[in-house]
Amino acid sequence: MSLISKLLRKNTSPARIAGFVVSNFIGLAIIVGGLQFYEDAGSLWTSDDSFIKTDYLVVNKKVTSSNTWGDSDSEFSQEEIADLRKQPWVRDVGEFSSTDYRVWASVDQGGRGMSTMMFFESIPDKFVDGAGSDWGFAEGDKVVPVIISKDYLALYNFGFAGSAGLPQMSEGVMGGIPLRLSLTSFDGTRSIEMQGRVAGFSNRLNTILVPGSFMDWSNKCLGSGKDGNAPSRLIIDVSSPGDVAIKDYLAAHSLEVAGDKTGSSASYLLKIVVGIVLSVGMVITLLSFFILLLSMSLLMEKNRDKLHSLLMLGYPLRKVAAPYMGIVVCASVAAWLFAVVCCVILRSSYLHSLEELGAAAGSLWMVPGVGLVLALLLMTFNIIAVWRKVKASWR
Repeated sequence: MSLISKLLRKNTSPARIAGFVVSNFIGLAIIVGGLQFYEDAGSLWTSDDSFIKTDYLVVNKKVTSSNTWGDSDSEFSQEEIADLRKQPWVRDVGEFSSTDYRVWASVDQGGRGMSTMMFFESIPDKFVDGAGSDWGFAEGDKVVPVIISKDYLALYNFGFAGSAGLPQMSEGVMGGIPLRLSLTSFDGTRSIEMQGRVAGFSNRLNTILVPGSFMDWSNKCLGSGKDGNAPSRLIIDVSSPGDVAIKDYLAAHSLEVAGDKTGSSASYLLKIVVGIVLSVGMVITLLSFFILLLSMSLLMEKNRDKLHSLLMLGYPLRKVAAPYMGIVVCASVAAWLFAVVCCVILRSSYLHSLEELGAAAGSLWMVPGVGLVLALLLMTFNIIAVWRKVKASWR
């Protein structure tokens, strides 16, 4: 240690420096630990489905006993859709389109076949996330990609297959079996034979989904020619799934949400809890910043005459400020290292339980990196404050 360092650190209060390290460590540990838990647990709600965006709701009007054949009360008017788009939690709204013709599908496997009447629906392609480059259709194609609900596959495997003497099928096997599609207009005068290919399975959409381009083309070729059919279901891209405002709006307009949305509510609650935890950690971290700043100010005030004398003797400003900057750097790095160690210990205590629930562990280094950036910012502000204080002693 140089003579200048010994001289300027003579009145250093170890208790104040320790107070900064402890408080900064607590604040950073809360921030880093909260972010790491969110990173590890978030996959429980965001990876349910690899084909449909996660931040969405599928809504429809409630069907009551007053609905009659051909009643359009269950359809959405353009005014209702426009009002929905105006809501602050709505990012985008897509309309479901359905077939205006009859669909028959048949499958052959192991010498046995099965055929059934079915239906198709489509949503705008921008709502389909991650289905691959082969998700699409152009006029002239003979194969149609299809996304079906996993519930349908489960009903076949555990309900229909056993009673009909048919083998059960996994997702991989089902995806490799071609579907023969017979598309026929309602009056029976027009028909098209095509093949279908299962492109994926959805946990979230309880439907049989085809590309919008195929829906438009097939309805044009086989449909009844009716234009402007109002949709009976909407898919809504929302900014905060589980928000209470969404629930209140749906209840006020007698709308139902398709499927189980407990995951969205849990995800929204997780974000709120993590936000509160991060806020507490940030407050503690800022308080630690002021503790160190106050400690350095008091220390330099006590050594004001020494600082002035050293500067007047010709010592460089950088060399005079170095002992105080060293304290700031060492204390900040120590607090960050303690926070990272605490985060690793905390993560090891809950990670096994999360993995048993099906969570995919997040990156271990990204979140401590965020803590390091925060520690460097606080350290930089303290170093600037020290530099200005030492420079002021020259006057």
